[in-house]
Amino acid sequence: MSDRPNWSRDGRDWPNRQASRFVEAAGLRWHVQVAGQGPVLLLAHGTAASTHSWRALMPLLAPHFTVVAPDLPGHGFTSMPAAGRLSLPGMAEALGALVRALGMPPDHAAGHSAGAAVLVRMALDGRIAPESLVGLNAALMPIGREHSEFFSRSAKLLAGLPFVPQVFAWGASNRSVAERLLRDTGSTIEPRGVELYTRLFRRSGHLAAALGMMANWDLKPLLRDLPRLRPPLTLVVGARDRTIPPADAQRVKEVLRSARIVSLPGLGHLAHEERPEQVAEILRRVAAEAVPAPAA
Repeated sequence: MSDRPNWSRDGRDWPNRQASRFVEAAGLRWHVQVAGQGPVLLLAHGTAASTHSWRALMPLLAPHFTVVAPDLPGHGFTSMPAAGRLSLPGMAEALGALVRALGMPPDHAAGHSAGAAVLVRMALDGRIAPESLVGLNAALMPIGREHSEFFSRSAKLLAGLPFVPQVFAWGASNRSVAERLLRDTGSTIEPRGVELYTRLFRRSGHLAAALGMMANWDLKPLLRDLPRLRPPLTLVVGARDRTIPPADAQRVKEVLRSARIVSLPGLGHLAHEERPEQVAEILRRVAAEAVPAPAA
C-alpha cells in the first residue's frame, strides 16, 4: 500500500514529536515514542489509532514512568507487515521483538481496546512479564460473539479487495465523517484529536492495517488461555462505551476471577483521550499497588 502516513508530511507537528524515534525490529521500521524516567510503562494503542492517542496522557505519565509507546504494525508511521502477521499472535511477536530491540522490558503495561489483547497475548506467551497489566476498554471478547465468524469472514473479504481502503480513506477524508465515527464510540474528544484522526484516516495504508487486523483477529485462543495470565489485570471501563460493551468486562472476570474492574461513568471508548488526568491517576495507582513479579 503506497499511501502510507508520511513523517515529514503527516508527522510535521505530531504530538510529543520530541520523544519520537525510528527503530528496526522484526523486519519492520517502527515509530516509537520514549519519554520520562522511572519504571518502564509500555502503552499499546487500539485498531486504527496510533501514538497520537496518548498525546495528553504521555506528559502526565512521564514524571513517574519511562513511557514506551509504539505505533503498532501498519499503523501510523510503522511500516506494514505481511497480511498474516496482523493476527493477534503475529502482533504480539512483533511487539516483543521491538521491546527486545529497545532493551526496555516493561515493568507495567497498559493497552487500549485491541492493544490490550496484544499485551495479554504477550504476557501469556512470556514475551513480557509486567508487574501490572491494564486494559482500557479492552477488546478481549470476540466481536459480536455469536456472529464473530461472520464478522471475520466479512473483514477478510474487505481486506482482500485492494480498492476498499482507498474508498474508506476517501470517505473519511471529510472531517465531519471522522467526527461522526469518533462520536459513535461514545466519546467526545477535543478538535485537535479529531484533526489527527482525520489526518490518519485519509491514508489508505493506515486503514488497510486496521482492516487487516480485523480480518486476522481471533480472540478465542486468548480467552481459552486467559486463566493462566500471571500479571494482575485491571479493566478500566468507560460506562458509555459504544464500541466494546461495558458488560464484556464482567464476562472477562468470569473467565479470570482475579481481574479487577474500574468503571468510569460518563466516558466512552476513548476515555483515555477524554479524561487523561483521570486515567493517568488510575495507572499510577495500579502500578503503586503492584507486587514485583517473581523471577522466572
